[in-house]
Amino acid sequence: MSDTAAGLLQLLVLLVLLAAAWRPLGDWMARVFTDERHWRVERAVYRVGRVDPDSDQRAVTYTLAILAFSLVGVLVTYLVQRVQGLLPFAKDAVEPSVAFNTAISFVTNTNWQSYIPETTMSHASNALALAVQNFLSAAVGMAVAVALVRGFTRSRSGRVGNAWVDLTRAVVRILLPLATVLAVVLIASGVVMSVRANVPLVAADGSTHPAAIAPVASQEAIKELGTNGGGILNANSAHPFENPNGWTNLLQILALLLIPVSLTRTFGRMVGSMRQGYSLLAVMATLWGAMLAVVWTAEAHGPGATGGAMEGKEVRFGIPSSVLFANSTTGTSTGAVNSMHDSYTAFGGGGVLLNMLFGEVSPGGVGTGLYSILVIAIIAVFLAGLMVGRTPELLGTSLGRREVTCAAIVVLTMPALVLLGTGAAIVLPGTGDAMTNSGPHGLSEVLYAFGSAANNNGSAFAGLTVTSPFFQIALGAAMLFGRFLPIIAVLALAGLLSAQPRRDESAGTLRTGTPLFAGLVTATVVLVSAITFLPALALSPIAEGLAAVPIGALP
Repeated sequence: MSDTAAGLLQLLVLLVLLAAAWRPLGDWMARVFTDERHWRVERAVYRVGRVDPDSDQRAVTYTLAILAFSLVGVLVTYLVQRVQGLLPFAKDAVEPSVAFNTAISFVTNTNWQSYIPETTMSHASNALALAVQNFLSAAVGMAVAVALVRGFTRSRSGRVGNAWVDLTRAVVRILLPLATVLAVVLIASGVVMSVRANVPLVAADGSTHPAAIAPVASQEAIKELGTNGGGILNANSAHPFENPNGWTNLLQILALLLIPVSLTRTFGRMVGSMRQGYSLLAVMATLWGAMLAVVWTAEAHGPGATGGAMEGKEVRFGIPSSVLFANSTTGTSTGAVNSMHDSYTAFGGGGVLLNMLFGEVSPGGVGTGLYSILVIAIIAVFLAGLMVGRTPELLGTSLGRREVTCAAIVVLTMPALVLLGTGAAIVLPGTGDAMTNSGPHGLSEVLYAFGSAANNNGSAFAGLTVTSPFFQIALGAAMLFGRFLPIIAVLALAGLLSAQPRRDESAGTLRTGTPLFAGLVTATVVLVSAITFLPALALSPIAEGLAAVPIGALP
Protein backbone atom coordinates (compact mmCIF):
# COMPACT_ATOMS: atom_id res chain seq x y z
CA MET A 1 0.00 0.00 0.00
CA SER A 2 1.36 3.45 -0.92
CA ASP A 3 1.92 6.15 1.70
CA THR A 4 -0.93 8.19 0.24
CA ALA A 5 -3.37 5.27 0.37
CA ALA A 6 -2.31 4.46 3.93
CA GLY A 7 -2.73 8.10 4.89
CA LEU A 8 -6.21 8.27 3.39
CA LEU A 9 -7.17 5.08 5.21
CA GLN A 10 -5.91 6.53 8.48
CA LEU A 11 -7.90 9.72 7.80
CA LEU A 12 -11.02 7.65 7.16
CA VAL A 13 -10.59 5.70 10.40
CA LEU A 14 -10.07 8.96 12.31
CA LEU A 15 -13.25 10.48 10.89
CA VAL A 16 -15.26 7.33 11.63
CA LEU A 17 -14.06 7.30 15.25
CA LEU A 18 -14.85 10.99 15.67
CA ALA A 19 -18.30 10.48 14.18
CA ALA A 20 -18.93 7.53 16.51
CA ALA A 21 -17.94 9.55 19.60
CA TRP A 22 -19.59 12.86 18.61
CA ARG A 23 -23.12 12.02 19.67
CA PRO A 24 -22.59 10.16 22.98
CA LEU A 25 -19.82 12.46 24.21
CA GLY A 26 -21.59 15.63 23.10
CA ASP A 27 -24.83 14.55 24.77
CA TRP A 28 -23.00 13.53 27.94
CA MET A 29 -21.27 16.93 28.23
CA ALA A 30 -24.62 18.67 27.75
CA ARG A 31 -26.08 16.59 30.61
CA VAL A 32 -23.03 17.31 32.78
CA PHE A 33 -23.49 21.08 32.54
CA THR A 34 -27.29 21.08 32.90
CA ASP A 35 -27.65 18.45 35.63
CA GLU A 36 -29.22 19.80 38.83
CA ARG A 37 -27.80 16.99 40.95
CA HIS A 38 -24.32 16.94 42.47
CA TRP A 39 -22.19 13.85 42.86
CA ARG A 40 -20.97 12.94 46.31
CA VAL A 41 -17.32 13.60 45.47
CA GLU A 42 -18.29 16.98 44.05
CA ARG A 43 -20.13 17.92 47.23
CA ALA A 44 -16.97 17.10 49.17
CA VAL A 45 -15.02 19.52 46.99
CA TYR A 46 -17.65 22.23 47.53
CA ARG A 47 -17.53 21.75 51.30
CA VAL A 48 -13.76 22.13 51.34
CA GLY A 49 -13.99 25.28 49.25
CA ARG A 50 -17.05 26.59 51.15
CA VAL A 51 -18.95 26.88 47.88
CA ASP A 52 -22.72 26.94 47.55
CA PRO A 53 -23.15 24.78 44.43
CA ASP A 54 -26.78 25.83 43.97
CA SER A 55 -26.01 29.53 43.67
CA ASP A 56 -26.15 31.17 40.25
CA GLN A 57 -23.49 33.79 39.55
CA ARG A 58 -23.61 36.98 37.57
CA ALA A 59 -21.04 37.38 34.81
CA VAL A 60 -18.78 39.63 36.93
CA THR A 61 -18.69 37.12 39.80
CA TYR A 62 -18.10 34.25 37.39
CA THR A 63 -15.23 36.15 35.76
CA LEU A 64 -13.59 37.00 39.08
CA ALA A 65 -13.79 33.33 40.10
CA ILE A 66 -12.09 32.20 36.88
CA LEU A 67 -9.37 34.85 37.17
CA ALA A 68 -8.72 34.13 40.86
CA PHE A 69 -8.61 30.40 40.21
CA SER A 70 -6.08 30.90 37.42
CA LEU A 71 -3.95 33.30 39.47
CA VAL A 72 -3.69 30.74 42.28
CA GLY A 73 -2.74 28.18 39.64
CA VAL A 74 0.13 30.37 38.41
CA LEU A 75 1.44 30.88 41.95
CA VAL A 76 1.24 27.21 42.94
CA THR A 77 2.80 26.00 39.70
CA TYR A 78 5.65 28.50 40.09
CA LEU A 79 6.22 27.53 43.71
CA VAL A 80 6.36 23.78 43.01
CA GLN A 81 9.06 24.33 40.37
CA ARG A 82 11.11 26.52 42.70
CA VAL A 83 11.05 23.98 45.58
CA GLN A 84 11.29 20.79 43.52
CA GLY A 85 14.67 20.08 45.15
CA LEU A 86 12.80 19.44 48.40
CA LEU A 87 10.21 17.15 46.82
CA PRO A 88 10.45 13.45 45.93
CA PHE A 89 12.50 12.67 42.78
CA ALA A 90 14.39 15.87 43.55
CA LYS A 91 16.14 17.97 40.93
CA ASP A 92 17.65 21.43 41.11
CA ALA A 93 15.14 24.25 41.46
CA VAL A 94 13.95 25.68 38.16
CA GLU A 95 15.45 29.09 37.39
CA PRO A 96 12.97 31.91 38.32
CA SER A 97 12.29 33.35 34.86
CA VAL A 98 11.82 29.87 33.37
CA ALA A 99 9.57 28.83 36.26
CA PHE A 100 7.43 31.94 35.85
CA ASN A 101 7.17 31.54 32.08
CA THR A 102 6.27 27.86 32.50
CA ALA A 103 3.65 28.61 35.16
CA ILE A 104 1.93 31.11 32.87
CA SER A 105 2.26 28.70 29.95
CA PHE A 106 0.57 25.74 31.64
CA VAL A 107 -2.15 27.75 33.40
CA THR A 108 -3.12 29.41 30.10
CA ASN A 109 -3.33 26.00 28.35
CA THR A 110 -0.39 27.00 26.12
CA ASN A 111 2.27 24.58 27.40
CA TRP A 112 5.04 26.50 25.67
CA GLN A 113 8.29 24.95 26.91
CA SER A 114 11.50 26.98 26.86
CA TYR A 115 13.39 24.23 28.70
CA ILE A 116 14.40 20.58 28.25
CA PRO A 117 11.72 18.65 30.17
CA GLU A 118 13.66 15.51 31.10
CA THR A 119 16.61 17.44 32.53
CA THR A 120 14.71 20.37 34.09
CA MET A 121 11.50 19.02 35.63
CA SER A 122 11.28 16.32 38.28
CA HIS A 123 8.57 13.69 38.30
CA ALA A 124 7.05 15.53 41.28
CA SER A 125 6.85 18.85 39.40
CA ASN A 126 5.32 17.13 36.41
CA ALA A 127 2.71 15.36 38.52
CA LEU A 128 1.89 17.99 41.15
CA ALA A 129 2.01 21.11 39.00
CA LEU A 130 2.11 20.61 35.24
CA ALA A 131 -0.23 17.61 34.92
CA VAL A 132 -2.68 19.20 37.36
CA GLN A 133 -2.80 22.33 35.21
CA ASN A 134 -3.37 20.20 32.14
CA PHE A 135 -6.70 19.25 33.73
CA LEU A 136 -7.54 22.61 35.27
CA SER A 137 -6.69 24.84 32.32
CA ALA A 138 -8.83 22.65 30.06
CA ALA A 139 -11.65 22.87 32.60
CA VAL A 140 -11.42 26.67 32.55
CA GLY A 141 -11.90 26.70 28.77
CA MET A 142 -14.93 24.43 29.04
CA ALA A 143 -16.46 26.50 31.83
CA VAL A 144 -16.16 29.76 29.86
CA ALA A 145 -17.68 28.14 26.76
CA VAL A 146 -20.62 26.76 28.75
CA ALA A 147 -21.20 30.15 30.39
CA LEU A 148 -21.45 31.75 26.93
CA VAL A 149 -23.90 29.09 25.77
CA ARG A 150 -26.06 29.80 28.82
CA GLY A 151 -26.06 33.45 27.76
CA PHE A 152 -27.95 32.40 24.65
CA THR A 153 -30.43 30.22 26.54
CA ARG A 154 -31.43 32.46 29.46
CA SER A 155 -33.76 35.43 29.48
CA ARG A 156 -33.65 38.55 31.66
CA SER A 157 -31.43 36.92 34.29
CA GLY A 158 -27.92 38.29 33.79
CA ARG A 159 -26.63 35.07 35.34
CA VAL A 160 -24.39 32.53 33.64
CA GLY A 161 -24.01 29.63 36.08
CA ASN A 162 -21.59 28.75 38.87
CA ALA A 163 -17.89 28.79 37.95
CA TRP A 164 -16.89 26.39 40.74
CA VAL A 165 -19.53 23.85 39.76
CA ASP A 166 -18.59 24.05 36.08
CA LEU A 167 -14.88 23.63 36.83
CA THR A 168 -15.46 20.71 39.17
CA ARG A 169 -17.80 18.87 36.82
CA ALA A 170 -15.50 19.37 33.83
CA VAL A 171 -12.68 17.65 35.72
CA VAL A 172 -14.61 14.98 37.64
CA ARG A 173 -17.16 13.92 35.05
CA ILE A 174 -15.37 14.50 31.73
CA LEU A 175 -11.59 14.95 31.80
CA LEU A 176 -10.62 12.47 34.53
CA PRO A 177 -12.64 9.51 33.19
CA LEU A 178 -11.54 10.05 29.59
CA ALA A 179 -7.89 10.55 30.57
CA THR A 180 -7.91 7.42 32.73
CA VAL A 181 -9.26 5.25 29.93
CA LEU A 182 -6.87 6.72 27.37
CA ALA A 183 -3.86 6.32 29.68
CA VAL A 184 -4.61 2.61 30.14
CA VAL A 185 -4.98 2.16 26.37
CA LEU A 186 -1.70 4.00 25.75
CA ILE A 187 0.13 1.83 28.27
CA ALA A 188 -1.26 -1.28 26.58
CA SER A 189 -0.08 0.14 23.24
CA GLY A 190 3.51 0.60 24.34
CA VAL A 191 3.71 4.11 25.83
CA VAL A 192 6.16 4.24 28.74
CA MET A 193 4.88 4.56 32.32
CA SER A 194 7.68 4.53 34.89
CA VAL A 195 8.99 6.64 37.78
CA ARG A 196 12.58 5.63 37.14
CA ALA A 197 15.00 8.39 36.13
CA ASN A 198 16.39 6.58 33.11
CA VAL A 199 16.93 3.21 31.48
CA PRO A 200 20.33 2.01 30.19
CA LEU A 201 20.48 1.39 26.45
CA VAL A 202 23.26 -0.61 24.80
CA ALA A 203 24.57 0.86 21.55
CA ALA A 204 25.83 -1.11 18.54
CA ASP A 205 29.41 -0.76 19.77
CA GLY A 206 28.52 -2.25 23.16
CA SER A 207 28.62 1.05 25.06
CA THR A 208 25.81 1.88 27.49
CA HIS A 209 23.91 5.16 27.46
CA PRO A 210 21.13 6.34 29.79
CA ALA A 211 17.80 7.19 28.16
CA ALA A 212 15.37 9.39 30.11
CA ILE A 213 12.02 7.83 30.96
CA ALA A 214 9.06 9.07 32.96
CA PRO A 215 5.42 8.35 33.85
CA VAL A 216 4.55 9.32 30.28
CA ALA A 217 1.22 7.63 29.54
CA SER A 218 -0.77 9.31 32.32
CA GLN A 219 0.37 12.75 31.23
CA GLU A 220 0.23 11.99 27.52
CA ALA A 221 -3.49 11.27 27.86
CA ILE A 222 -4.47 14.60 29.37
CA LYS A 223 -1.87 16.42 27.28
CA GLU A 224 -3.91 15.56 24.18
CA LEU A 225 -7.45 15.39 25.61
CA GLY A 226 -7.07 18.81 27.21
CA THR A 227 -5.43 20.29 24.07
CA ASN A 228 -2.43 21.15 26.23
CA GLY A 229 0.51 19.76 24.25
CA GLY A 230 3.47 20.01 26.61
CA GLY A 231 5.71 16.97 26.31
CA ILE A 232 7.18 15.22 29.32
CA LEU A 233 10.10 14.38 27.01
CA ASN A 234 11.79 16.96 24.81
CA ALA A 235 10.94 15.40 21.44
CA ASN A 236 7.26 15.44 22.43
CA SER A 237 5.07 13.09 20.38
CA ALA A 238 7.96 12.36 18.02
CA HIS A 239 9.64 10.46 20.87
CA PRO A 240 9.13 6.66 20.70
CA PHE A 241 8.46 6.55 24.45
CA GLU A 242 5.56 9.01 24.02
CA ASN A 243 4.32 7.85 20.63
CA PRO A 244 5.75 4.44 19.72
CA ASN A 245 3.71 3.44 16.66
CA GLY A 246 1.01 4.32 14.14
CA TRP A 247 -1.80 3.17 16.44
CA THR A 248 -0.77 5.48 19.29
CA ASN A 249 -0.28 8.27 16.77
CA LEU A 250 -3.87 7.87 15.60
CA LEU A 251 -5.14 7.69 19.19
CA GLN A 252 -3.39 10.94 20.04
CA ILE A 253 -4.85 12.77 17.03
CA LEU A 254 -8.28 11.44 17.97
CA ALA A 255 -7.80 12.58 21.57
CA LEU A 256 -6.88 16.15 20.74
CA LEU A 257 -9.87 16.55 18.38
CA LEU A 258 -12.40 14.64 20.49
CA ILE A 259 -13.72 17.22 22.96
CA PRO A 260 -13.54 20.36 20.75
CA VAL A 261 -15.48 18.59 17.99
CA SER A 262 -18.03 17.02 20.36
CA LEU A 263 -18.74 20.37 22.04
CA THR A 264 -20.59 21.43 18.89
CA ARG A 265 -23.24 18.80 19.70
CA THR A 266 -23.20 19.94 23.34
CA PHE A 267 -23.99 23.44 22.07
CA GLY A 268 -26.84 22.19 19.92
CA ARG A 269 -28.32 20.26 22.83
CA MET A 270 -28.06 23.15 25.27
CA VAL A 271 -29.69 25.70 22.93
CA GLY A 272 -32.35 23.22 21.88
CA SER A 273 -31.53 23.15 18.18
CA MET A 274 -29.20 20.54 16.73
CA ARG A 275 -29.09 22.48 13.46
CA GLN A 276 -26.97 25.07 15.26
CA GLY A 277 -24.49 22.39 16.30
CA TYR A 278 -24.32 20.97 12.80
CA SER A 279 -23.67 24.43 11.41
CA LEU A 280 -20.69 25.07 13.71
CA LEU A 281 -19.36 21.57 13.07
CA ALA A 282 -19.51 22.21 9.32
CA VAL A 283 -17.43 25.39 9.69
CA MET A 284 -14.80 23.61 11.78
CA ALA A 285 -14.66 20.62 9.42
CA THR A 286 -14.37 22.81 6.33
CA LEU A 287 -11.45 24.82 7.69
CA TRP A 288 -9.70 21.74 9.12
CA GLY A 289 -10.13 19.75 5.89
CA ALA A 290 -9.05 22.61 3.64
CA MET A 291 -5.85 23.24 5.61
CA LEU A 292 -5.09 19.51 5.75
CA ALA A 293 -5.24 19.42 1.95
CA VAL A 294 -2.93 22.45 1.71
CA VAL A 295 -0.30 21.12 4.12
CA TRP A 296 -0.43 17.56 2.76
CA THR A 297 -0.01 18.78 -0.83
CA ALA A 298 2.82 21.10 0.13
CA GLU A 299 4.76 18.37 1.93
CA ALA A 300 4.17 15.70 -0.71
CA HIS A 301 4.48 17.75 -3.90
CA GLY A 302 5.54 21.29 -3.05
CA PRO A 303 8.71 23.14 -4.17
CA GLY A 304 11.80 21.38 -2.86
CA ALA A 305 9.74 18.31 -1.90
CA THR A 306 10.67 15.95 -4.72
CA GLY A 307 9.62 12.50 -3.56
CA GLY A 308 8.12 14.06 -0.44
CA ALA A 309 9.65 16.41 2.15
CA MET A 310 10.79 14.01 4.87
CA GLU A 311 13.14 16.42 6.63
CA GLY A 312 12.11 16.77 10.27
CA LYS A 313 9.67 13.88 10.14
CA GLU A 314 9.75 10.49 11.84
CA VAL A 315 10.11 7.64 9.35
CA ARG A 316 7.71 5.69 11.59
CA PHE A 317 4.95 8.09 10.57
CA GLY A 318 5.92 9.44 7.18
CA ILE A 319 4.28 12.44 5.52
CA PRO A 320 0.55 11.55 5.87
CA SER A 321 0.62 10.81 9.60
CA SER A 322 2.88 13.79 10.23
CA VAL A 323 0.75 16.34 8.40
CA LEU A 324 -2.46 14.93 9.90
CA PHE A 325 -0.98 15.43 13.35
CA ALA A 326 0.45 18.87 12.49
CA ASN A 327 -2.81 20.11 11.02
CA SER A 328 -4.81 18.86 13.99
CA THR A 329 -2.47 20.15 16.67
CA THR A 330 -2.40 23.67 15.19
CA GLY A 331 -6.11 23.63 14.32
CA THR A 332 -6.74 22.98 17.99
CA SER A 333 -4.71 24.79 20.65
CA THR A 334 -2.71 21.68 21.49
CA GLY A 335 0.83 22.37 20.30
CA ALA A 336 2.01 18.75 20.62
CA VAL A 337 4.16 17.71 17.66
CA ASN A 338 5.24 14.44 16.07
CA SER A 339 7.38 16.26 13.49
CA MET A 340 9.37 19.49 13.42
CA HIS A 341 7.26 22.23 11.82
CA ASP A 342 10.33 24.39 11.20
CA SER A 343 11.52 21.78 8.69
CA TYR A 344 8.30 21.82 6.66
CA THR A 345 8.27 23.36 3.20
CA ALA A 346 7.44 27.07 3.11
CA PHE A 347 3.81 26.52 2.15
CA GLY A 348 3.43 23.56 4.53
CA GLY A 349 4.82 25.59 7.43
CA GLY A 350 2.69 28.51 6.34
CA GLY A 351 -0.36 26.26 6.41
CA VAL A 352 0.10 25.18 10.02
CA LEU A 353 0.87 28.81 10.92
CA LEU A 354 -2.36 29.97 9.26
CA ASN A 355 -4.25 27.31 11.22
CA MET A 356 -3.36 29.19 14.41
CA LEU A 357 -3.98 32.62 12.90
CA PHE A 358 -7.57 31.60 12.15
CA GLY A 359 -8.04 32.11 15.89
CA GLU A 360 -8.71 28.69 17.41
CA VAL A 361 -11.79 27.70 15.42
CA SER A 362 -10.71 24.67 13.37
CA PRO A 363 -11.82 23.16 15.73
CA GLY A 364 -9.98 25.09 18.44
CA GLY A 365 -9.07 24.09 21.96
CA VAL A 366 -11.18 22.49 24.67
CA GLY A 367 -13.88 25.11 25.24
CA THR A 368 -11.92 27.88 23.55
CA GLY A 369 -12.84 26.53 20.12
CA LEU A 370 -16.55 26.70 20.87
CA TYR A 371 -16.59 30.18 22.34
CA SER A 372 -14.24 31.50 19.65
CA ILE A 373 -16.43 30.26 16.80
CA LEU A 374 -19.55 31.59 18.53
CA VAL A 375 -17.88 35.01 18.67
CA ILE A 376 -17.10 34.76 14.95
CA ALA A 377 -20.75 33.81 14.37
CA ILE A 378 -21.78 37.01 16.16
CA ILE A 379 -19.48 39.04 13.89
CA ALA A 380 -20.91 37.25 10.85
CA VAL A 381 -24.50 38.01 11.93
CA PHE A 382 -23.56 41.62 12.55
CA LEU A 383 -22.05 41.96 9.07
CA ALA A 384 -25.09 40.30 7.53
CA GLY A 385 -27.36 42.70 9.42
CA LEU A 386 -25.44 45.66 8.06
CA MET A 387 -25.81 44.37 4.52
CA VAL A 388 -29.59 43.93 4.68
CA GLY A 389 -30.35 46.83 7.03
CA ARG A 390 -31.77 44.81 9.93
CA THR A 391 -30.93 44.58 13.62
CA PRO A 392 -28.68 41.53 13.93
CA GLU A 393 -30.05 38.66 15.98
CA LEU A 394 -28.59 35.30 16.94
CA LEU A 395 -30.61 32.55 18.62
CA GLY A 396 -33.36 34.98 19.57
CA THR A 397 -30.99 37.56 21.05
CA SER A 398 -30.41 41.05 19.66
CA LEU A 399 -26.79 41.98 19.08
CA GLY A 400 -26.29 45.64 19.91
CA ARG A 401 -23.27 47.86 20.31
CA ARG A 402 -22.11 46.37 23.61
CA GLU A 403 -22.41 42.77 22.45
CA VAL A 404 -20.56 43.45 19.20
CA THR A 405 -17.89 45.42 21.07
CA CYS A 406 -17.21 42.40 23.31
CA ALA A 407 -17.01 40.16 20.24
CA ALA A 408 -14.64 42.60 18.53
CA ILE A 409 -12.33 42.59 21.57
CA VAL A 410 -12.13 38.80 21.40
CA VAL A 411 -11.40 38.84 17.67
CA LEU A 412 -8.81 41.65 17.75
CA THR A 413 -6.83 40.68 20.85
CA MET A 414 -4.87 37.86 19.22
CA PRO A 415 -3.86 39.76 16.03
CA ALA A 416 -2.75 42.76 18.08
CA LEU A 417 -0.54 40.59 20.29
CA VAL A 418 0.91 38.65 17.34
CA LEU A 419 1.70 41.63 15.13
CA LEU A 420 2.97 43.91 17.90
CA GLY A 421 5.11 41.16 19.39
CA THR A 422 6.54 40.13 16.02
CA GLY A 423 7.27 43.72 15.09
CA ALA A 424 9.07 44.39 18.37
CA ALA A 425 11.12 41.19 18.04
CA ILE A 426 12.24 42.17 14.55
CA VAL A 427 13.13 45.83 15.16
CA LEU A 428 14.52 45.88 18.70
CA PRO A 429 18.33 45.67 18.88
CA GLY A 430 19.81 42.30 19.82
CA THR A 431 16.67 40.23 19.32
CA GLY A 432 17.80 39.10 15.87
CA ASP A 433 20.50 36.98 17.50
CA ALA A 434 17.77 34.54 18.57
CA MET A 435 16.95 33.67 14.95
CA THR A 436 18.89 30.83 13.37
CA ASN A 437 17.62 31.87 9.94
CA SER A 438 17.45 35.27 8.28
CA GLY A 439 15.10 36.52 5.59
CA PRO A 440 11.52 35.24 5.15
CA HIS A 441 12.08 32.03 7.11
CA GLY A 442 13.46 33.95 10.08
CA LEU A 443 10.37 36.15 10.03
CA SER A 444 8.20 33.01 9.85
CA GLU A 445 9.90 31.69 13.00
CA VAL A 446 9.10 34.85 14.96
CA LEU A 447 5.57 35.17 13.57
CA TYR A 448 4.93 31.51 14.43
CA ALA A 449 6.22 31.99 17.99
CA PHE A 450 3.90 34.89 18.75
CA GLY A 451 1.03 33.25 16.87
CA SER A 452 1.52 30.15 19.00
CA ALA A 453 1.75 32.10 22.26
CA ALA A 454 -1.18 34.45 21.65
CA ASN A 455 -3.40 31.55 20.55
CA ASN A 456 -2.27 29.44 23.53
CA ASN A 457 -1.04 26.74 21.18
CA GLY A 458 2.52 26.10 22.38
CA SER A 459 4.17 24.58 19.30
CA ALA A 460 7.19 26.32 17.77
CA PHE A 461 9.42 26.70 14.77
CA ALA A 462 12.52 25.20 16.36
CA GLY A 463 14.99 27.60 14.72
CA LEU A 464 14.13 30.39 17.17
CA THR A 465 15.90 30.56 20.54
CA VAL A 466 13.50 32.02 23.08
CA THR A 467 15.52 31.87 26.29
CA SER A 468 16.49 35.58 26.30
CA PRO A 469 14.73 37.93 28.77
CA PHE A 470 12.92 39.67 25.91
CA PHE A 471 11.31 36.52 24.54
CA GLN A 472 10.57 35.11 28.00
CA ILE A 473 8.70 38.31 28.93
CA ALA A 474 7.12 39.05 25.54
CA LEU A 475 5.87 35.52 24.92
CA GLY A 476 4.71 35.23 28.53
CA ALA A 477 2.71 38.44 28.11
CA ALA A 478 1.26 37.16 24.82
CA MET A 479 0.16 33.93 26.52
CA LEU A 480 -1.35 35.77 29.48
CA PHE A 481 -3.25 38.46 27.57
CA GLY A 482 -4.11 36.08 24.73
CA ARG A 483 -5.88 33.83 27.23
CA PHE A 484 -7.55 36.15 29.69
CA LEU A 485 -8.56 39.24 27.71
CA PRO A 486 -10.79 37.10 25.46
CA ILE A 487 -12.13 35.22 28.51
CA ILE A 488 -13.10 38.50 30.20
CA ALA A 489 -14.80 39.75 27.02
CA VAL A 490 -16.57 36.42 26.42
CA LEU A 491 -17.97 36.30 29.96
CA ALA A 492 -19.05 39.94 29.70
CA LEU A 493 -20.79 39.00 26.45
CA ALA A 494 -22.47 36.05 28.19
CA GLY A 495 -23.81 38.36 30.88
CA LEU A 496 -25.16 40.83 28.33
CA LEU A 497 -26.88 38.07 26.36
CA SER A 498 -28.47 36.43 29.39
CA ALA A 499 -29.87 39.79 30.56
CA GLN A 500 -31.86 40.21 27.34
CA PRO A 501 -35.35 38.92 26.63
CA ARG A 502 -35.60 36.11 24.10
CA ARG A 503 -37.26 36.94 20.80
CA ASP A 504 -39.23 34.61 18.58
CA GLU A 505 -37.98 34.12 15.04
CA SER A 506 -39.73 36.18 12.36
CA ALA A 507 -39.70 36.23 8.58
CA GLY A 508 -36.79 38.65 8.67
CA THR A 509 -34.63 36.62 11.08
CA LEU A 510 -31.39 35.29 9.66
CA ARG A 511 -31.58 31.50 9.80
CA THR A 512 -28.41 30.35 11.52
CA GLY A 513 -28.71 26.57 11.36
CA THR A 514 -28.27 26.42 7.59
CA PRO A 515 -25.48 25.70 5.08
CA LEU A 516 -25.71 29.35 3.99
CA PHE A 517 -24.94 30.56 7.50
CA ALA A 518 -22.11 28.02 7.87
CA GLY A 519 -20.65 29.42 4.65
CA LEU A 520 -21.01 32.97 5.99
CA VAL A 521 -19.17 32.10 9.21
CA THR A 522 -16.42 30.29 7.28
CA ALA A 523 -16.01 33.28 4.97
CA THR A 524 -15.83 35.60 8.00
CA VAL A 525 -13.02 33.53 9.53
CA VAL A 526 -11.03 33.62 6.29
CA LEU A 527 -11.75 37.30 5.63
CA VAL A 528 -10.76 38.49 9.10
CA SER A 529 -7.54 36.43 9.00
CA ALA A 530 -6.67 37.61 5.48
CA ILE A 531 -7.22 41.30 6.25
CA THR A 532 -5.19 41.02 9.42
CA PHE A 533 -2.30 38.77 8.49
CA LEU A 534 -1.90 38.70 4.71
CA PRO A 535 0.85 41.39 4.64
CA ALA A 536 2.88 39.53 7.28
CA LEU A 537 2.35 36.16 5.59
CA ALA A 538 3.35 37.67 2.23
CA LEU A 539 6.72 38.63 3.71
CA SER A 540 7.33 35.26 5.37
CA PRO A 541 6.05 31.84 4.17
CA ILE A 542 4.55 33.12 0.90
CA ALA A 543 7.77 34.93 -0.10
CA GLU A 544 9.85 31.92 0.92
CA GLY A 545 7.60 29.55 -1.01
CA LEU A 546 7.64 31.62 -4.19
CA ALA A 547 11.43 31.89 -4.00
CA ALA A 548 11.63 28.07 -4.03
CA VAL A 549 9.54 27.77 -7.19
CA PRO A 550 11.72 27.32 -10.31
CA ILE A 551 11.55 30.33 -12.63
CA GLY A 552 10.18 28.21 -15.49
CA ALA A 553 7.30 27.04 -13.31
CA LEU A 554 5.99 30.56 -12.76
CA PRO A 555 3.17 31.72 -15.06
